[in-house]
Amino acid sequence: MSEVIVPLERALDLPEPLHPPHWTEFAECQYTDPETFFPEKGGSTRPAKRICAGCEVRADCLEYALENGERFGIWGGMSERERRRIEHARELQELEEAV
Repeated sequence: MSEVIVPLERALDLPEPLHPPHWTEFAECQYTDPETFFPEKGGSTRPAKRICAGCEVRADCLEYALENGERFGIWGGMSERERRRIEHARELQELEEAV
């Protein structure tokens, strides 16, 4: 009997490795220290938001954060609190549309 070698990922039926979305290639943040986008509690978000303001993929970044439940950092020029407001507004809109 011959031995069949199966890659571990296939044997465990795991998904393909995750790759960053293509839009990240065009993101301005890739040229900046990542800590800028994850300020300490009470720290300023202005430097990160300034970078995001001029980024061509800002909307893609924000949508990625909303779809994936990113809870920390500045994404698409918005803080966690600002993203929660958007999520809440979307939930209310879905409820209104369902009625």
